[in-house]
Amino acid sequence: MPRPGPLVVFGVSHRQICDIAGIVFHVKRRSLLSGILGRSRAVTVAAPVSRETLTPMQDSETIGQIDDTPIGRAAQAAVRAMGRAGEGLPRPPATRVIVVANQKGGVGKTTSTVNMAASLALHGLRVLVIDLDPQGNASTALGIDHHAEVPSIYDVLVEGKPMADVVQPVVDVEGLFCVPATIDLAGAEIELVSLVARESRLQRAIAAYEQPLDYILIDCPPSLGLLTVNALVAGQEVLIPIQCEYYALEGLGQLLRNVELVRAHLNPTLHVSTILLTMYDARTRLAAQVAEEVRNHFAAEVLRTAIPRSVRISEAPSYGQTVLTYDPGSTGALSYLEAARELALRAVGLETPPSAVEQAAADALGAVGKHRHTIGAQSAPMAQHSTMEGNR
Repeated sequence: MPRPGPLVVFGVSHRQICDIAGIVFHVKRRSLLSGILGRSRAVTVAAPVSRETLTPMQDSETIGQIDDTPIGRAAQAAVRAMGRAGEGLPRPPATRVIVVANQKGGVGKTTSTVNMAASLALHGLRVLVIDLDPQGNASTALGIDHHAEVPSIYDVLVEGKPMADVVQPVVDVEGLFCVPATIDLAGAEIELVSLVARESRLQRAIAAYEQPLDYILIDCPPSLGLLTVNALVAGQEVLIPIQCEYYALEGLGQLLRNVELVRAHLNPTLHVSTILLTMYDARTRLAAQVAEEVRNHFAAEVLRTAIPRSVRISEAPSYGQTVLTYDPGSTGALSYLEAARELALRAVGLETPPSAVEQAAADALGAVGKHRHTIGAQSAPMAQHSTMEGNR
């Protein structure tokens, strides 16, 4: 029986295919090493040398080269962020129940709820997130199952189940807990209409929950229905995320009127304590104008920290994580850590001093403004001289 010949595919032998695959592997390996070491061309890999043979100067130079790579810088930023998160924050005198509400959709309510809650928990506080949105996005971001069979906030509001039976711990963040929302919550508004004390059912459930908590954050749906009213009756404070665009300002007046109605008739202690600017894009003049307008009207309520537009913030929920655990060194994570720090220190009457980055930015803006003023002052006589020459 004749011996089979070599395998040939499209005129290329099996041995040639293996040789090509080996070349591709080595090229990819060299490209990967090039990216890690911060070089754009071919990489020369030196022979392995024991750290014991390196002088202190060579050792420090090697560490400096590693730290100068993108991976090294990202790791350093993450370590600094997590180190700052572990500093700890003062506990409030009593549990703060904060309602995160805005009837306009897409302004960052759920994102701000879960990331502020994770930031507070990483600072050593005990935090509970109540997902009151039928979409269940807050449950998804915290990695909590919320399919139809899972006990949820619907069972608490409609069936009267104790909240302790539906609370689930968040695996990634110690001290953070969640009451999930399922699709059943979509019909809760209709079912609550015929129930006694329909506006205060969430308030009673929170009052009956006996576990010690520092913060309770309630994520509201983008509407002003009975679910949002339940949250406003149960809460003491309202946190309003505002997207730095014009449409976000239009619905703010209606929300403030509803808060006043609830305070007048159902919850005298309710007040707007915090406004958080979200999706801030420093490259656009519109974002700066909206932020300035909001700060002028609500100077005492607006947090100094604004949350920037960040791809990492948008990516984190797809992995069932907050941005604090997904990428601790990103600008979004650092901004939420700072915003949570402001929120916590305001509760005990303390103000946060401007960070080094904010101070540097303010100094740079001041220098630019001074430079423009100088240029304007110098150009004024020139403009006057040219005008006189033109008149002649």
